[in-house]
Amino acid sequence: MKQYEASKPHPRVGLIRLSNRVKGILSSPVHLISILTFVFLVYTIVLPMWEIVSHTFTWQPEDVRVARGVEPGQLTFYHWVHVLASDISSSIFYKPMLHSLEIAVCVSVFSLLLGGTLAFLVTRTDIPYKKTIAFLAVVPYMLPSWIKAFAWLVVFKNDRVGGSKGLLQYLFDVNPPDWLSYGFFPIVVNLTAHYFVFFYLLMAVALSSINSSLEEAADILGANRFTVMRKVTFPLVLPAILSALILTFSKAMGTFGVAAFLGLPVKYYTIATMLYGSIKNRLISDAYVLSLILIAISSITIYINQRAIGKRKSYATIGGKDARKSVIPLGKWKLPAIGGVILFLASTAIFPLLLLLWQSFMLREGDYSFSNMTLHFWTGDSNPRIASGEVGVLKNDGIALALANSLKVAFTASILAAVIGLILGYVITKGRKTLSSKLTEQLSFLPYLIPGIAFSAIYLSMFAKPTFLVPALYGTLTIVILITLVKELPFATRSGTSTMYQIGGELEEAAKLAGASWIRRFLKIMVPLSRKGLLSAFLLLFVSAMKELDLIVLLVTPNTGTLTTLTFNYAESGYQQYADAIIIIIIAIILVTHFLATKFGKADLSKGIGG
Repeated sequence: MKQYEASKPHPRVGLIRLSNRVKGILSSPVHLISILTFVFLVYTIVLPMWEIVSHTFTWQPEDVRVARGVEPGQLTFYHWVHVLASDISSSIFYKPMLHSLEIAVCVSVFSLLLGGTLAFLVTRTDIPYKKTIAFLAVVPYMLPSWIKAFAWLVVFKNDRVGGSKGLLQYLFDVNPPDWLSYGFFPIVVNLTAHYFVFFYLLMAVALSSINSSLEEAADILGANRFTVMRKVTFPLVLPAILSALILTFSKAMGTFGVAAFLGLPVKYYTIATMLYGSIKNRLISDAYVLSLILIAISSITIYINQRAIGKRKSYATIGGKDARKSVIPLGKWKLPAIGGVILFLASTAIFPLLLLLWQSFMLREGDYSFSNMTLHFWTGDSNPRIASGEVGVLKNDGIALALANSLKVAFTASILAAVIGLILGYVITKGRKTLSSKLTEQLSFLPYLIPGIAFSAIYLSMFAKPTFLVPALYGTLTIVILITLVKELPFATRSGTSTMYQIGGELEEAAKLAGASWIRRFLKIMVPLSRKGLLSAFLLLFVSAMKELDLIVLLVTPNTGTLTTLTFNYAESGYQQYADAIIIIIIAIILVTHFLATKFGKADLSKGIGG
């Protein structure tokens, strides 16, 4: 018995071992960063999600309007029943949900056809001007999706609903039907013209990596071109197709701007516009229920995507041997193909900007003659007879404030997200297969599942009042920067992880043996070697932040408004020329930033999007 007791370790020994283990974890940069990352992600993502879920299952102070004797804080299923199984469920949920699903499915299918065809032409045929096509194909991503809605109305608006003539009615005296001007059809067309870029970029990368010998072998065995495409090419690019499909479907389901501008004038509601309307009408609980449903749909689509990809054992297209590429000669179809491609790309990128620029100089809407041209909306002084006395955008203090806010949000959130993404990429790659690495990767991916308008509703719930040690952030620019930063984390982390995987560990190990601290190793080795990837990530995030509307439309106030929200307010008030002028300013800032980053930093936006 005494011998057994003597063999037992002394309690102090156990405490010393535990203390040494804790010190080892805290002194390791990977573990320490993982802990800080976990705390940050839980506070900015998990807690807001819990806040909105708990809100929908408890009585709220404002519910005394609809139910007597309720006690705020008590458990209830009223809000879910009200949205899903009440007399007005058809109007507030089922019809908007059906509209959103119809739009998302159609946009996904048509984007696949257009983007896939364009990717095939650029990578697998001898179509000329490939570099020009590649640049023009990326331009629609730089433009907010909803500016195409403005351009659409310039052409197809009718005076029956729009109040003034569109270009088609002005030139040909033909009044376009409502279904052509507003509702389902124009929403699908405009979203397709924006989201085909995802399919083009992802499929172009996949198609360019396929060894042509695989298809030639099938051709030698007697398979016709259609069979080769179906049996060889299509299966190998399936992961890229599914990724773009899920990305497009999720974005189209939660889109707000296009659906608002082209749907609301004819009372065509989607889940996103119904959610926005519920918040504005102070039906907060209904809005949160709709937000959770949107999040659930996005999560299910991601799960289906992962399951579909996981059924095959391999999609490998790059091996140790040189992948020989051969292009398909277009022959007599070359000129029609290049003409069609240039016309399509011009109609999605160049023509909308020219139309909006033209309209920004029109004194009266509906009159497209040169005699109606004016500089008032750009440089004019206050005139009570024009737009309630608003001055031109270049003299407007409100627009100057919105410009300053936009630049602050875009630069601050983009720089922070790019740096944090690089650090998270370091944690994920260096702690490969560890629990902390997997947890970091999964938590940083969560914002991708949440549509922008739903994420905005979550932050409205979380930060409208003081939370823990953080004061109420609603009404400050901080909440706009924070939500932009968190929403961009999935892309920033993916970019940072890809960059870190390309950096070998020998240099860092050598610096570590020389006694360099982790911070010094990271700043002197990792950051310089990842400069190009960091700059590309910043550029991608900056473009996304500058054109963001859905994510922040519920959070801004008159003092924290950005150029995009100011554009929305002007368009909603009927001052379309001001909205068009601000859009031109937004696009100019994006293009100048892209040019400078490409010129001096060698950043590549197309690689950032498709990477």
